[in-house]
Amino acid sequence: MDQPILRTFVAYVEDRPGVLNRVASLFRRRGYNIASLTVGRTHDPGISRMTVVMEADADAARRISANLYKLVNVLHVEDITHAEVVVRDLALIKVSVGQETRPQVLQLAEVFRARVVDLGIDAVTVEITGTQDKIDGLLDVLRPYGVLDMVRTGAIAMTRGARTSMPDPTGDDPRLESSPLMRDAGESPAS
Repeated sequence: MDQPILRTFVAYVEDRPGVLNRVASLFRRRGYNIASLTVGRTHDPGISRMTVVMEADADAARRISANLYKLVNVLHVEDITHAEVVVRDLALIKVSVGQETRPQVLQLAEVFRARVVDLGIDAVTVEITGTQDKIDGLLDVLRPYGVLDMVRTGAIAMTRGARTSMPDPTGDDPRLESSPLMRDAGESPAS
């Protein structure tokens, strides 16, 4: 039997109210735990891109894709777990500092290529972008100084090279006919 692994799904959806709720509800109803969920606009007006990271085996991954496709506003879904991808997270970490520890914290931020975005008398906030391991590494070395607060975006992922996860709007997916992508292109897949 196939063992569950962390899988990354990319879903292109219409940018409309309630779409995120419907996608999250689908995962809740099926009993899947989402490890990371990010949503943002794409270069195409009216289209948003969701990156969902969750643990699933191959069979569950196929079911998840199929169930996502059943949602009205979902245009395209792809499991990019085994594709060559670039994956990044963003984190803001606020660390307690004093006169003696400030230079050490700033040096650690520099080593991890993190940017200082707020410098106060008793706290420093750094911004770091990178892999989950890189962010975890910085967090581990900053903990002894006193991490006051931290927030992370969750993973965003994109396939490498010229390949894209979004299908060509002139393709033969009938659900693209009424999508904003097709309205902007001024044609339908049948033409």
